[in-house]
Amino acid sequence: MEKKSVIKFSHCQKDIFCFLVPEKCPECGVSFSSGRLEEAPIRIPNPFSNGHKTPCCFLVAPAEENNLREFDGGSDLHTGITDTNGVVFNYTKPGVRQDQRGWEMCISIPLIQPDMFNLLNQWDQYLNKFSDAEMWDPAYKRFNKETHNCYNYTLMFLNRVLATQGKGSLTKDQFTQSFVLPKIKRACKYTIMCREISQNYFYIVDSPVNAT
Repeated sequence: MEKKSVIKFSHCQKDIFCFLVPEKCPECGVSFSSGRLEEAPIRIPNPFSNGHKTPCCFLVAPAEENNLREFDGGSDLHTGITDTNGVVFNYTKPGVRQDQRGWEMCISIPLIQPDMFNLLNQWDQYLNKFSDAEMWDPAYKRFNKETHNCYNYTLMFLNRVLATQGKGSLTKDQFTQSFVLPKIKRACKYTIMCREISQNYFYIVDSPVNAT
């Protein structure tokens, strides 16, 4: 489900998040008709993107077993790699799938720069050849949730690409801590905030300068 845009404004030493700026402050009741906001409202960037519109990216999305398909900080996640047309290659129990839909709301991490023309031209060839390898064939090696899974597939492909550029590989911890985890934390926080606003119209916290 597409997330609505979240707006933040500050008043009476609170940071107030909502989908629409109200006529009066939900904390103190002061009317905003005379422009009594301490600063102009700002729109909080949505951390999610349509994976099918982000080519050559590492994607993270809630696993299909997650009925709500949300980033809640506790449910399993699934990873994939997009080709230059936005088709998502992802490893599952039956083998490598090529999804043309289903990744419309996910975390997207770009893997190449727009000016890397040589790599861009070979991206699909690399991805297809890698995905056709015997190790992703369930008849040769079965999917294992802990040791041979979607994350192993995506990270191994990334390291293959780095190797073609003469760069060192990344460990699972390095890539997770540096690139994936910060985005997941932001996505979880945004999801919780949207849920709170949907239920109570507002999400209110102490302003950082006033928090103790």
